[in-house]
Amino acid sequence: MYVCICRAVTENDVHDCIASGARSARQIRDATGAGGDCATCVRKICAILKRSEELVITA
Repeated sequence: MYVCICRAVTENDVHDCIASGARSARQIRDATGAGGDCATCVRKICAILKRSEELVITA
């Protein structure tokens, strides 16, 4: 599923960035371009980041 339509960034792309060490929406934007145009996707990116942090804490 697309997270960022402007840059065609998928949820898997965001997860790959997180797996590579990204810990903020800005780091994901720098790596993928997501959030750099209209910024509509920033909330979704932040939600994915939060879920990934919660998974690490509970694992």
